[in-house]
Amino acid sequence: MTGDFSPTGLRSLREVAQAGSFSAAAHSLGYTQSAVSRQVASLEATAGRELFERSRSGVVLTPAGARLLQTAVSVLDELDAARRELADEQATLRPVRLGAFPAAAAGLVPKALASLPRHVDLTFREATTPALTRALRAGTLDLAIMARSPPFRPPDTESPALELTTLFERELMIGVPANHSLASMQAVEVEQLAGQTWVASRSDSGDSLLGVWPGLRERADVRYVVRDWLAKLQIVAAGLAITTVAPVMLDALPAGVKVLAVRGEPQESRRVVLARRAGALDGPIARVIDALSAAAATR
Repeated sequence: MTGDFSPTGLRSLREVAQAGSFSAAAHSLGYTQSAVSRQVASLEATAGRELFERSRSGVVLTPAGARLLQTAVSVLDELDAARRELADEQATLRPVRLGAFPAAAAGLVPKALASLPRHVDLTFREATTPALTRALRAGTLDLAIMARSPPFRPPDTESPALELTTLFERELMIGVPANHSLASMQAVEVEQLAGQTWVASRSDSGDSLLGVWPGLRERADVRYVVRDWLAKLQIVAAGLAITTVAPVMLDALPAGVKVLAVRGEPQESRRVVLARRAGALDGPIARVIDALSAAAATR
């Protein structure tokens, strides 16, 4: 190992790890892509090993990169704390940084945040589960609400493992228009979903559709593909299609949508978890965790 690690280089490392690509990191940092590439190349020269595995789909940290990222997060947090202290000796605490997947952002987060004391400062962002995982590892989020499906694997395989707390676990449901032929029922059989028109969205990986019942025995008639859950539910409310409904969305359903349980095997459970990096909790983060847990307990 030769030379020193610069704060600028460590910030570039953190941003590339969080964004999953050099181009997205450059956009976020306000640099050119070549400048970010040079910063990472300098870090790799100093470390004497590759920090990222490059592919057409983006970049992921190597084991050496993951170890350096843990140090980078600590160093950059200390530098940011020092900067805040110099700017205002009374304002040394940074806001709690919370992220959530889109359905939780609409259905769980508002109630929880509204219950927080006014002195708890917080920032929030919506993102996909892979992006939330990268942000936790990069130290740009303190807490992340994620959706997990069976067999409920960890969101990544890095070490140390993220600490996961289950907020709740419920069965996936179906949303139909209020005037739909199934709307008078409380529960339906999987066979009754045959021949329906569906609205769906692309999965995080883009290789599957979310919104179609996973156990459907026929090729789904998907006529509408939109990006977010609220758009899907508005299409359902308009009487155009049906879709799956995550339990976390039940408090945010628009008028005109009736939710039904689905009977039969296999059961389609969905788990909402709160993830964070391992370590001690400070007071504000603990209060946010308590508020989220309380909001989840009322579901």
